[in-house]
Amino acid sequence: MRTMMVVALCAMAMAARANAAIKEVPVTYSDGEATMKGFVVYDDAVTAKRPGIVMVHEWWGITQHIHNEARNFAQQGYTAFIADMYGDAKTADNPKDASALSGSVMKNPAVMESRFNAAREQLAKQASVDPQRIGAVGYCFGGAVVINEARAGADLAAVAGFHASLGLNTPAPAPGTVKAKILILNGADDPFAKREQYAALKKDFDAAKVDYRIVEYPGAVHAFTNPEATELGKKFNLPLRYDAKADQEAKAEAAKFLAADLKK
Repeated sequence: MRTMMVVALCAMAMAARANAAIKEVPVTYSDGEATMKGFVVYDDAVTAKRPGIVMVHEWWGITQHIHNEARNFAQQGYTAFIADMYGDAKTADNPKDASALSGSVMKNPAVMESRFNAAREQLAKQASVDPQRIGAVGYCFGGAVVINEARAGADLAAVAGFHASLGLNTPAPAPGTVKAKILILNGADDPFAKREQYAALKKDFDAAKVDYRIVEYPGAVHAFTNPEATELGKKFNLPLRYDAKADQEAKAEAAKFLAADLKK
């Protein structure tokens, strides 16, 4: 009888877990006069407050890839907030428009900071989030955003950039001003990440005594975590390619890194 009760209880627990969905809720917020449309993503089976992650999209805007990544982080026990860096959830379906949208943010550090902070504020006030444990993750363009915001002293515990662009448009940080630990996960053969950019980044971070690490995956190029990258690369003749091995290894590295600082 006792064995049957244990089996029944286990079955009930498994059924409850199966019925618990990852919730993805649209959030309309503002940055000054600009209307922003992001998403909060979390596991509603978890009742306790949990760490939060601001997620910044690729130059295409908020695509299915970033939704999938947010769901992965929600399954790991975070509340993810997909930031809208372009306003009105604008997206691009070609490199010309994507470049224009991303450039409008990257060329104006004040806009980049304001839009990132607006998203962080939305995340921090979610009922499921512990506002004292917030990090950020970015992809390509988004990687550049989160690295630059960390350089600028954003209130973040940990920052991870996947196939991050390395354009630095924030001033070199002074020692002690960078609060976040930083992890950069890039393809070793990514032609968009120049050796001189790595050198400049390392010089600034070393001088400012930043806790950072760079991991490069041999053979991987740009956008290696995005399953749609290979087709996009062929379509637009760009060095984009999904790499399942690098994707798996980078995500495992990021999971370990973020947990060490956000779940302690």
